[in-house]
Amino acid sequence: MGKRRKRRSWSDDEKREICQQTTVPGVSVAQVARRYAMNANMIHTWLKDPRFAPEAEVPELEATFLPVEIEVDVDREPSPIDVPIPPRSGHLSASRVDITLSDGRRILVEGPTALSAVVSLVQGLAV
Repeated sequence: MGKRRKRRSWSDDEKREICQQTTVPGVSVAQVARRYAMNANMIHTWLKDPRFAPEAEVPELEATFLPVEIEVDVDREPSPIDVPIPPRSGHLSASRVDITLSDGRRILVEGPTALSAVVSLVQGLAV
């Protein structure tokens, strides 16, 4: 008759420690599983459990103010938005743009966005 494997049990602290090791850049869950001679699926199960999942580090986002030049043509009535589009060579982007127009409408763009696209959108709405 074959040898039977003894079922191991892990304390909550050990599970947290093992799950924490998966957050190191360049280290995969499979590598951590091999270190402890266990199945990677077990670690994936623990990672789904909020008791063992490592705290996600949320990077602090810093607000950035961009220079805006407003030019008014004296021959016509100024538009609510007269903003020059930045040159293509200095490609500017943002992860979140929140604009409130003078008439109360609000534009919220989330996710990586080229600021020139946002300016074009606002100019299109102002027409």
